[in-house]
Amino acid sequence: MRWRFSTLEFILLLLVVAGSGVAYAWVVYGDGALIGATFAVFICMPVLAFERRIIFRRLYRTIHSFPTPAFLLSSIAVYFAVENLGFVAAGVVLKLTGVLQQSWSDAMVPSFNALVYALVVSGPIIFVLRVRELLGRDVFLSLLTGRYRKPVQEERVFLFVDVAGSTSYAERFGDLKMQEYLGKLFAELADPVLRYRGSIDDYIGDAAVITWSFDRAVADAACIRCVFDILDQVEASAARWRKVYGEVPRLRAALHGGTIVAAEIGVDRHKITYFGDTVNTTARLEGLCRTLDRQVLISADLLRRMRLPAFVKSEDLGEHEVKGRGQRLGVFSLRAGGPPLPDSRNAIATADHSA
Repeated sequence: MRWRFSTLEFILLLLVVAGSGVAYAWVVYGDGALIGATFAVFICMPVLAFERRIIFRRLYRTIHSFPTPAFLLSSIAVYFAVENLGFVAAGVVLKLTGVLQQSWSDAMVPSFNALVYALVVSGPIIFVLRVRELLGRDVFLSLLTGRYRKPVQEERVFLFVDVAGSTSYAERFGDLKMQEYLGKLFAELADPVLRYRGSIDDYIGDAAVITWSFDRAVADAACIRCVFDILDQVEASAARWRKVYGEVPRLRAALHGGTIVAAEIGVDRHKITYFGDTVNTTARLEGLCRTLDRQVLISADLLRRMRLPAFVKSEDLGEHEVKGRGQRLGVFSLRAGGPPLPDSRNAIATADHSA
């Protein structure tokens, strides 16, 4: 099961929910801070866990496939069911520990006001989390803090993931099926990107653009691990892809990093946009995947600044002309299959020295 809260986020949510329970107890009963906090945590946190796909993930996917009216009604039904179960669990714990002096029936049957309170507290939190999910964690925080109101120069790493054969797929199955196919594929990227602390910046046709701050990307080669996690996840679901969509997605990926300018643009709709040669070079590098017949490429400049994971092998493909770039770019291919070639990092250093 893949957790969708960081430790800090979980602690903050726990404190907010528990604090709301204390406030509710003081306002309604004038006492009972511990009881209020306990009931609040047991009632609200399962709702948040459901919305973050920590529990009942299959039910979550089913509900979110419904038309909007059915989705809203079924969501409310699930919320009330989960809240009732949480209330019962809290009542049992408090009763067995002797904290709650009420009868068992009072301890385990929630009042209407308590259920409404849970929705009032969890609703805004869910809304904020969904907006953050829609925009992306880093973009949401950057827009909230106004970090890029003025253009900022910084180092970032970009990963372009492209779907090979998308045009032929659309010709065979139609545009609607193609969009459903891409939508499902891009949804598959979410978990690996989140796990390796990246951010999906944009979707361009049949390609996804993923980015990291430079330090996050190179720490334990997170950006490389993310690529192979995505490939492994698609391969693990190969049977389902063939059954539902007729074929397994074939992906091409390219990694490159460097200095860019980041800025917040837009009036009615704000967006963080990245400008500079680094972004264009990554796109051109992804185009080389087809020319060089390789699935995953990385620039020598980026590979030089991190240590390859033990399960990844690298192959020096030499220097190549990249359209729009004034100089040649050193290119390596990456593939899974055991420890890295012992001279892979030396080859980069040698190439740099000879240049």
